[in-house]
Amino acid sequence: MERDAAFGKHSVGGGSGVGSSLRPPRIFCLTVLSIVFWALIFYFISSMQGNTASLLLKTAAFSLPSFRFGRDRCVGRYIYMYDLPPRFNADLASRCRGFSVTDDICKLMANDGFGGQLPPGESLPEKGAYDTDQYMLELIYHARMRRYECLTADPSTAAAVYVPFYAGFDVSLNLWKSNLSDRDALSRDMADWLVRRPEWRAMWGHDHFLVAGRATWDFIRGEDGGWGNALMTYPAIRNTTVLTIEASPWQGNDFAVPFASHFHPSSNTDVVRWQDRMRRLERRSLWGFAGGPRPGNTTVRAQIIEQCGKSSSCAMFGAKMYHSSPDQIMGLLESAEFCVEPCGDSFTRKSTFDAILAGCILVFFHPISAYTQYTWHLPRDYRSYSVFIPWDDVAKRNVSIEEELRKIPPTKVAQMREEVIRLIPRVMYRDPMAKGMVFKDAFDVAVDAVIHRMAKRRRVAAEGREYKDSVDGYLSWKYDLLEPGQKDIGPHEFDPY
Repeated sequence: MERDAAFGKHSVGGGSGVGSSLRPPRIFCLTVLSIVFWALIFYFISSMQGNTASLLLKTAAFSLPSFRFGRDRCVGRYIYMYDLPPRFNADLASRCRGFSVTDDICKLMANDGFGGQLPPGESLPEKGAYDTDQYMLELIYHARMRRYECLTADPSTAAAVYVPFYAGFDVSLNLWKSNLSDRDALSRDMADWLVRRPEWRAMWGHDHFLVAGRATWDFIRGEDGGWGNALMTYPAIRNTTVLTIEASPWQGNDFAVPFASHFHPSSNTDVVRWQDRMRRLERRSLWGFAGGPRPGNTTVRAQIIEQCGKSSSCAMFGAKMYHSSPDQIMGLLESAEFCVEPCGDSFTRKSTFDAILAGCILVFFHPISAYTQYTWHLPRDYRSYSVFIPWDDVAKRNVSIEEELRKIPPTKVAQMREEVIRLIPRVMYRDPMAKGMVFKDAFDVAVDAVIHRMAKRRRVAAEGREYKDSVDGYLSWKYDLLEPGQKDIGPHEFDPY
């Protein structure tokens, strides 16, 4: 009876006890509704928060966010990343002491490939400055891809498939082996591993991409021997898209991405402050050259050094170049209106991107040094940010670099410098831990371009047609330089090169 009475107090029925028994559930429901309401408010507020740049773009002082529950922001942007056996990446990195007999490459691998953090200096920012080596892009891209917001574990939903093979490290370890089979062993192993994967067979690798942190020339050795290995000659890799620090204008499936410079910002404010600083700098020299001599006195580089040495308007290091710190190099580039960029060990130079970071207008002597290379990251109109002086004219002493630069009106110089400063975010690599970035950096630009390239390939495959890039082959560089709306190639000013 007592038990029944106890249950009876909580049963639905008449009497005065009913109202009091219903009061606690009502309070509970109101409490839950209140919590949900304020949680949504805080969620919407937090989603609207951002940096100063994003707030300035808002159309009103206050506006409610659009209610799009369930919207997937990653549709069309998903990337599937292989979990490769360690022999293809981690094991290669662990053998860093074998990369060089003179330099400690291992210390350059710190901080996800950025290298050691640099102390505050006069020409680099107080934070975010690193001693970054030009051959660390494989580590840098892998670190960013691990934190890519649209990674997927389902390859069937992926817009692209990333292969984190450290191809450049493999070359560094094996480049000097005389036995070609030994030199090619790991790259061939990589190609064989890929073709056995169902992810690769889904589109025969046409949706795959990898980063090779060296020049294309290191990966296209022929069967008759020569420099480098044969990675990019294998059919499996020919189907993929390869990002390198220097592409071949005639290969078709390789695309150059910027060398990593020394500044890796962690916030939008870092970028804006750096750009503003480059605008305010006093440029004491008309032109400058951050580089050392090369054998021979008839090269463009030899003429640059000779002409610069005779001019009071040119700054350079000369023989001291090899003992200069990153801060000293950046200081020279920041002091000049124009920075001359002759070919380096190959057609391209890391100094090109150091100069852009310094807000210095570029001067090139060969189109393959930049114009046919970084088509994803630099404007098609090369005259908007650089000066082109044919290398033959300089090498044969037919032209004065300084006289050519003095012909440019001051208003045009100011416009070109502003364009260079605008390009800074697109050619730098931000801190992989950075959040809420408005600016697209070199990684973002490259990934967007890769996804766009893969989307075209998927459309053709969906239509049941055999895929063939219109830009593959010997004239691929001409297609890369077509203006918007153009479809046909023809004679070009760079044909003689």
